[in-house]
Amino acid sequence: MVGVACWMTCSVGMLVFNKLAITAFPYECSLVALQMATAVLVVPIVGWSSFHIGSARDVLRWCIDVPFFAGMLLTSILALKNAPMSLIITFRALSPLVAMGIEQFYPHPLRISYGMLAAIGIMLTGCGLYCTGLGSSESSGIFWVFLNNFFAIGDRSLQRLMLAKDQYPVDISKTGVMFINNLLGMIPLLVVVFFTHEYQGAPAAISALDRWGLAWVIASCIVGVGISYTGIWVLSLISATSFLVLVNANKFVIIFLEAFILHTKVLTPLQIMGASVTIFGGIGYGKAREAVEAEVAEEKKAILAKNEGSNNEGSKTV
Repeated sequence: MVGVACWMTCSVGMLVFNKLAITAFPYECSLVALQMATAVLVVPIVGWSSFHIGSARDVLRWCIDVPFFAGMLLTSILALKNAPMSLIITFRALSPLVAMGIEQFYPHPLRISYGMLAAIGIMLTGCGLYCTGLGSSESSGIFWVFLNNFFAIGDRSLQRLMLAKDQYPVDISKTGVMFINNLLGMIPLLVVVFFTHEYQGAPAAISALDRWGLAWVIASCIVGVGISYTGIWVLSLISATSFLVLVNANKFVIIFLEAFILHTKVLTPLQIMGASVTIFGGIGYGKAREAVEAEVAEEKKAILAKNEGSNNEGSKTV
């Protein structure tokens, strides 16, 4: 219960503090670089006991994911800068559709069920309902939302491929992965900072921050580290589907905060219904996927038991 409470707090805080931080400090690349630098300093200290990197070859393999990780963080900030939070979290629910197609090329692809396809259809319907109430100013942020989904799907797909024991894993601990992503991810961000000339205005913008703006920037850096750590912590305690249910439960909290507490977005009844339909579709997808995984696991157990029985019969015959 403590782990879940900490993760939910960090998850909601990450979106809210990033939204407030990018408003106070409008230099997205510099902000993400600050968050990464904080993680590089804190992660080895907090997770030193579990820090492990197997070999240079594993690091080189993992480097494929670094551009996607850095791109996901940067486009997330840009999406928050140009679009309401409710739009971002509604379209994030569509990521399973693309991820499911990518996973079919894995060494051990997941079976697709009618329940999974039905849940994705529900999510698409919900997104369509939400988009009916978009204004012209909000529509410009859809590009960054879709780009963020692209990088997020690439990041999660590569991480699943290289972390799952039944796929093609690397010999690196989760804290090691976090350290590599944040350390190497700063390199392309600093290049972008140079070409966009953010380095010219960022120092002055930091100096001009009032106490609340500085608090939002510091809070976004701290919560960024916290969500990485608590996410791994919670996933070690509960099932992946339960984690997905928590993610979708958080979306209700974020929509409520944006519409009724922060008052940064006025949602129409149709948009509220669309966001809710999408979120419930995401929960249904998680349940359908868990059922398929359980079915596959039972089939593997049955095959293993049958093979063991055949081996025992062969031994008796000999």
